[in-house]
Amino acid sequence: MSINLTNQFLIAMPGMVDDTFAGTVVYLCEHTEKGALGLVINRPIDIKLKNLFEKVELPLAREDLADVPVYFGGPVQTERGFVLHEQQEGDGSHYNSTLTIPGGLEMTTSKDVLEALSNGTGPKRVLVTLGYSGWQAGQLEDEMSRNGWINVGASPEVIFDTPVEKRYERALSLLGIDLRMLSQETGHA
Repeated sequence: MSINLTNQFLIAMPGMVDDTFAGTVVYLCEHTEKGALGLVINRPIDIKLKNLFEKVELPLAREDLADVPVYFGGPVQTERGFVLHEQQEGDGSHYNSTLTIPGGLEMTTSKDVLEALSNGTGPKRVLVTLGYSGWQAGQLEDEMSRNGWINVGASPEVIFDTPVEKRYERALSLLGIDLRMLSQETGHA
């Protein structure tokens, strides 16, 4: 495989025709010859974490998380939760279904991470999505070759410390690109 975009941001180009992804930043959790899996990090939905915890019948001991929005992670498996979080070294926690992203974060899909958050432990910083974004083998590369996406190495600060409405611009700034410089047109000089 020529490129591996694991632990990178995919930034939708202004000409993105798919409304599902227009204006999005996707954190790529996995990219192999079989395809890619990522989570949109800048599209909150009108569900707060406290509502999600009520839905799964867990109390939420972490007040700091109560009003944090749940995000639209992508159009695949939108009824499933995906928890993007920092790697937890040294606290002995281990969740049943966690993907450790080389050089990056972790994504957990098992309920035990919610249970840990529920009782006040668990990852300090989380981004919870419903659904994920997936691409079949070669599909993402094809979309990129048609100028649908631009990529850059991911920064946890953009995910966890940047206000949601600024994440797209901040991700672009990692490339040294100002949003106003991007054109919807593609072409060659």
